[in-house]
Amino acid sequence: MRKLPRVLVVEDEPSIAELIAVNLRHNGFSPIVVFDADAAQREVDAVLPDVILLDWMLPGQSGVQLARQWRAHERSKAVPIIMLTARSEESDKVQGLDAGADDYITKPFSTQELLARIRAVLRRRAPEAVNDTVQAGGLMLDAAAHRVSFEGRELKLGPTEFRLLHFLMKHPERVHTRAALLDRIWGDHVFIEERTVDVHIKRLREALGVAGALIETVRGAGYRFSPRALESVADARSA
Repeated sequence: MRKLPRVLVVEDEPSIAELIAVNLRHNGFSPIVVFDADAAQREVDAVLPDVILLDWMLPGQSGVQLARQWRAHERSKAVPIIMLTARSEESDKVQGLDAGADDYITKPFSTQELLARIRAVLRRRAPEAVNDTVQAGGLMLDAAAHRVSFEGRELKLGPTEFRLLHFLMKHPERVHTRAALLDRIWGDHVFIEERTVDVHIKRLREALGVAGALIETVRGAGYRFSPRALESVADARSA
């Protein structure tokens, strides 16, 4: 029997939480509803969900704080998080993404939009079809083992950053627009804004450390993975 994807719904408004849960059940998901951060943490500690729908505003600890906490923990860092928020300002959305959310959805939202976003993060979490190894100088990505290392030291990347790096390393020295990266990494997830790419590139560079210089910004065009930048990285490290 096929296992239904577990969705942890962290929402302090019971009417909204129940509406989400009903729609999830009717569309092939197994929802678990909690109303505060403590209960959410207990559920994550007990059984890791496949996706977390996390309200921004919660009693006590905020959703943003909770997202940061889960991303910092080895066991929960790869679980996709979708922020539920009434905040529509770009700075608020960026704050949620910076905290570790994979996506956000602004209230009020339609059921179809929510389901599309959940299916999209589940697709992104699925293993790459090509389990190859890509290398550029001291940076190596092993798709089968889902590991990235630089000069022998393993680096910790989130699932979206991993897919982004894999794609860029497979297509070096080519400039990729934000729209092209959205299409390749997020698929047909039409709700994602191009600004989201910038946030994930920033997170990827931070995770790569010195090797983050390999990902170049091409002003007015997009991003490029350039192995040639390894020379400047080496020069910077030896200086």
